[in-house]
Amino acid sequence: MIRKLRLKLVAICMAMVTAVLAAVFLSVFFAMRRNVQELSRQLLFRVAQESGYSLGGQPSAGIAIDGDQTILLPYFTVNVYSGRGTYYADVTGGTYANLDDSEELTAILRDCLAQDASEGFIRDYHLRYLRQDKGLYIRLAFVDTSMERAILQEMMGSYLVIGAAALLLLLGVSILLSRWATRPVENAWRQQRQFLSDASHELKTPLTVILSNAELLETAQLADRPARWADNIRTEAQQMKSLVEEMLTLARADNMVRTVVLAEVSLSDIAADCALAFEPVAFEAGKPLEYQIKEDVTVPGDRDKLRQLVSVLLDNAIKYGAEGGTITLSLQKTDRAARLTVSNPGAPIPAEQLPRLFERFYRADASRGEQSGFGLGLPIARTIAEEHKGSLRAESDASSTRFIFTMPLKRS
Repeated sequence: MIRKLRLKLVAICMAMVTAVLAAVFLSVFFAMRRNVQELSRQLLFRVAQESGYSLGGQPSAGIAIDGDQTILLPYFTVNVYSGRGTYYADVTGGTYANLDDSEELTAILRDCLAQDASEGFIRDYHLRYLRQDKGLYIRLAFVDTSMERAILQEMMGSYLVIGAAALLLLLGVSILLSRWATRPVENAWRQQRQFLSDASHELKTPLTVILSNAELLETAQLADRPARWADNIRTEAQQMKSLVEEMLTLARADNMVRTVVLAEVSLSDIAADCALAFEPVAFEAGKPLEYQIKEDVTVPGDRDKLRQLVSVLLDNAIKYGAEGGTITLSLQKTDRAARLTVSNPGAPIPAEQLPRLFERFYRADASRGEQSGFGLGLPIARTIAEEHKGSLRAESDASSTRFIFTMPLKRS
């Protein structure tokens, strides 16, 4: 799917670029052709008014291209006299030699006089003509258009080379841009497939337990066992409910559904309440909890969501901290932001795995998979941080693993 999407993006981009280049080149080409033709007509009018010979007896006439460059065009002028149904031609000037009384001149004049227009083309000889009636005679001026066609063909050839080079360059750029543009889609597609696989795995175990206990209830004979099996069903159903709720929370965030209600809240009170709630849990786990909380840290946020974020970080630290290690929670205040840090001692997590801790269902190693939970707590915590225009990141070294949450303070 991603490959087809990239090909479609490249095709659309190249089609648009080709259309733009074609429009530009054709506009320039037709404008240039019109200018050359107009200059050629001006030359015809000029030579028709002149005798056709410059000083020194050498015929010359030209048109200026791009200001300074002048291109000489082959031309000649003819006076045609008529009398008693007979035409007499007198070549009065030009750059053509041996035209007098030639069959070619006769054919040119016949085609020219056969046309009614005062200006036109004689396509068989590639000539543009101008006809002026002088009363006693007809003045004809001819200019060879071969030079015009050569100029336009050369220009068009240059445009084709430039256009082909531009298209090749833009093709490479389009391929690179398509890879860059589809990278988020590719990541989302990969995460979606991984999400479906992991969610199915997480739901499979409690469903199996529920179905097994339900079957046993149907055939149970002992009075104490149905109660125990019913308790197993209740426990697994509650676990499934928690998983579904967490998945719904992430789904709402993916759909950009705003679930936080911002108000002025004390992050100091929230952190202190969470620390007091988890202190006995940490004590029972043999991992004492210490906390240093700055007073009067006020932020614009959702109290319940921020409490959930701090609880996720504390629960994560207690679960995965080293045995006997001290869990630390600290809340600090800077000029513009509040900074909450939860750290726990333990084996360092490789740097390449730290960003993946916030992926859904991800666990850094096999030992983490033995702990309770679905691997959705940290993704939910990061979602809450982003909803509060804050950030949540992880750091790890030989001394401890730290999760650092920062968010803006209340504006005064």
